[in-house]
Amino acid sequence: MKVATIRRGGETLLALSDKGRTMIPRDMLARDDARSAHFADATSFIRGGEQARAFAHELLARGAIAHLEDFDLAAPMLPSTILLSGSNYTEHNREKANTPISGKEPEFFVKTSDCVIGPNEDIVADTLFTKKLDAETELAVVIGKPGRHIPVERALDHVFGYTIINDLTARERQVRRNEQGFVWYELGRAKAFETSAPLGPWIVTADEVGDPQNLRLRTRINGELRQSSMTSNMIFNCARLIHFFSANFTLRPGMVIATGTPGGTAWSTDAELGGKWIGGAGDEPLVPAKGYLQPGDVIECEVEKIGILRNRVVPG
Repeated sequence: MKVATIRRGGETLLALSDKGRTMIPRDMLARDDARSAHFADATSFIRGGEQARAFAHELLARGAIAHLEDFDLAAPMLPSTILLSGSNYTEHNREKANTPISGKEPEFFVKTSDCVIGPNEDIVADTLFTKKLDAETELAVVIGKPGRHIPVERALDHVFGYTIINDLTARERQVRRNEQGFVWYELGRAKAFETSAPLGPWIVTADEVGDPQNLRLRTRINGELRQSSMTSNMIFNCARLIHFFSANFTLRPGMVIATGTPGGTAWSTDAELGGKWIGGAGDEPLVPAKGYLQPGDVIECEVEKIGILRNRVVPG
């Protein structure tokens, strides 16, 4: 099943799609139907668990309209918290300046719903904030069942589904050095800012995605293939990241975990910040970036079995 949020007549509405059939639950339910609370938005549907999903399948069986692609899509949800792990692909670590913990333990930073935009919404390149705006396509895990200190072997039981996030980064705010050449990252201001978390185009439930470590991930900028890898190349897989973050928080339905990006970032061509072009994982030839993102650039973030998240960069 795909879970989306659509725009219609100035409203945002939950839409659900299965096997090519799409329906808007609010159009099919009486307002006094107690079950309608499950369909107020994506987070409500996720919290509704198996009961909500069973009722959704019942509604889909009654009839459906059009296809998700026919609608103007908003971000599928506004997560209360987005937990992100950096330096989680070997080839990305090889192309950049690294800190002492890069690749040895998950890097931990946070974005909020204030950062989120949806498919086809504009990424604002605010040159007063950054002149080195970089894109990172990542698989995003949507939590469906609460848990704290979740064991690795049961971690995927807590997953509702998966979507795509573009972890936009202000590189010159991220990479710091001292006079001795020691490198560290400032992951607050470098990562969390307006329009820095395009999300979507929808959420695909875990049963349809299957193994999250067997998905092709790509980034195209203006049609050029900049990133290509498999999620099997993660250093810490989805289950381990769920376990890791659940030590800090009770993971709750609707929280999102971003799982890192592979090689091919614009950072790799920026020698000033310690970048080293290596050409990605080697299975598909990549086009090296000629610089960082500029107004007019179109970014396509693709993850197999989920879809393509497309956004344009505009001047700030």
